[in-house]
Amino acid sequence: MKIHHIFISPGHNFYGHNGRLPGQHPTLAVSEVECVAGKGLVGDRFFNYKANYKGQVTFFSSEVFAAMCAELKVSGKSPGDSRRNIVVAEMDLNTLVGQEFTVQGVRFRGMAECSPCHWMDEAFAPGAEKFLRNRGGLRAQILTDGKLCVEPC
Repeated sequence: MKIHHIFISPGHNFYGHNGRLPGQHPTLAVSEVECVAGKGLVGDRFFNYKANYKGQVTFFSSEVFAAMCAELKVSGKSPGDSRRNIVVAEMDLNTLVGQEFTVQGVRFRGMAECSPCHWMDEAFAPGAEKFLRNRGGLRAQILTDGKLCVEPC
């Protein structure tokens, strides 16, 4: 699994905003991020959110992003618009649900699919939520401390 992008955001734009306008917190592309076991990514909105939270970090596939953009004829968007943290290549993320895995020396436990919601249609284009069903990414817990970096590190 190769890391193409890392994104963090200091606040929630969509989470908890049902029936309201999205927030305006920036999504920040970073070259590396510190992972803290049981807490999340330093600087991200879900850091230390609550004990045993299943989405301490989220993963998204660069191949799925490219396929979605082609299918929906989307241009000028970033995979960071998905509000997922780690964009990777060469991995079927659904196979990691219920599994422990290691990326760049950091251990994770895949907890659940990062299911798309209606906000994806606003973030990308109409049809994005439907397109991303069963391929919206992975929610994971962080099991060991460490750093991740965009490759090549």
